[in-house]
Amino acid sequence: MDLSQLEQELGITFQQKDLLKEAFTHSSYVNEYKKSKLKDNERLEFLGDAVLELAVSQYLYRNNPDMPEGEMTKLRAAIVCEASLTVFAKQSNFGQYILLGKGEDKTGGRQRPAILADAFEAFLGALYLDQGFDAVLNFLNTHIFPTLTVDTSTSVMDYKSHLQEIVQQQKDRKIEYQIISEQGPSHHKEFIAQVMIQGEPAGKGNGRTKKEAEQKAAKAALEKKLPK
Repeated sequence: MDLSQLEQELGITFQQKDLLKEAFTHSSYVNEYKKSKLKDNERLEFLGDAVLELAVSQYLYRNNPDMPEGEMTKLRAAIVCEASLTVFAKQSNFGQYILLGKGEDKTGGRQRPAILADAFEAFLGALYLDQGFDAVLNFLNTHIFPTLTVDTSTSVMDYKSHLQEIVQQQKDRKIEYQIISEQGPSHHKEFIAQVMIQGEPAGKGNGRTKKEAEQKAAKAALEKKLPK
């Protein structure tokens, strides 16, 4: 399979093409084509899992300076779980590039969460070996981390819940959300939400849905000093 199109889509050029191919080779393909001498992606998946965990830990640490360790641990677990990795793999169109055995392919293997998640981790492992940790961070910062705000999975970065926990640490503090603007045609609306704490504006956010706008408003509030 020619993976040059994937490289072009991602803006990444591998020096070691065999590593990239290995990252997208499922064990079912190796079992059917034993004479090909190809390796499956399981070892790269093992490496990529560790690389991803470190990268996500660094991302959470640097982007959430006031978030306690326990909350960061929960968020990291949500980001690196199979469901999230499947979303990430689909965002990058990884499914169409995976080498599968005929049986696995016919039974929907390209959409199977476990296979997609494994391929995503294997790709990160291959990228790490080929170009180092900074290249992995660049890929994640370009293609993955920007989607964590709301669209990928609200539960991954649930800023509203995190803000609620902080506000509730002080009794009798009231938090509420207001939609202050709604623009555009019905099929392409944009909402602007504002979060109020004790009746004072604490943050604004915009989104294609009210839920997304509220999440971004909560994020904005978390990123600045909250009103006492």
